[in-house]
Amino acid sequence: MVSQLYSVDMERPIRFEETKFLGDKRVQVVYDLDEIDDESVIQELASGSYAQTFGPDTLAEARNRGYRLRKI
Repeated sequence: MVSQLYSVDMERPIRFEETKFLGDKRVQVVYDLDEIDDESVIQELASGSYAQTFGPDTLAEARNRGYRLRKI
């Protein structure tokens, strides 16, 4: 059985539908899901165990944890 990674409108992965900033633990970068154009990057993060969310869900918190913003 294959789990569904994206919601019906294909905007955000279901696991991260309430998330704006999603980090990649492997390279310490964070993506703004509202601004990303390349869905393959988010699909790769959502299917692996290296996605990082932040609480509070802000760029300032991501930077506080050592992540830097990456634009695609």
